[in-house]
Amino acid sequence: MKPPLERRRAPGMTAEQRREMIVRAALPLVAEFGAGVTTAKIARAAGIGEATIFRVFEDKTAVLDACIVAATDPAQTHRELESISLDQPLAVRLTEAVDALDAYLDRMGAVIGALAATGAPSPERRHHPDSAEAREMSAGRNASQAATRQAVLELFEPDRDHLRLEPEAATDTFLSLFFGRSRFPTHPTTAVTTADLIEVFLHGALSQDGRS
Repeated sequence: MKPPLERRRAPGMTAEQRREMIVRAALPLVAEFGAGVTTAKIARAAGIGEATIFRVFEDKTAVLDACIVAATDPAQTHRELESISLDQPLAVRLTEAVDALDAYLDRMGAVIGALAATGAPSPERRHHPDSAEAREMSAGRNASQAATRQAVLELFEPDRDHLRLEPEAATDTFLSLFFGRSRFPTHPTTAVTTADLIEVFLHGALSQDGRS
């Protein structure tokens, strides 16, 4: 008679893995309900008991803070920018860069906007500007912006000899145009599309006839 097979338990999650799993489940709920989302609802979405959340998070505020960190994490966007093929024409490279940056702003805006609309204070507002936490968040933003700039700069490098500006200046001008779109409200019929942005950046606002 054969001995019974010994069952092996699947390895348990580490605390960090469980945190990441909870945040992944919470993100779409936070984008929908803001601060009104309950930990019970998050637990159901994650397929765990509610008590499990509080084994790795101090309270719901800590879960919401982790969601903000995840939503504002630019790592995925940087990977997308770095994966853009440099063999393509510059206009195509920049179009793909705008698509990646727009997707990042949409993800971030959905979470932060929902929390703000439901009265949740941002982590920055809960810390004194001179606190270690505030300085750490500021340093993180600066590092993220520098990494984004570097990734976009590399898209200009293959065309260095054909640019009117140095690639660094071209990068800063391009990013100013991109982020400037969100500062000025536009009528739906005159909203600046990606194609418009790339066209104006590369060729100016004048038509061929107007350039003569």
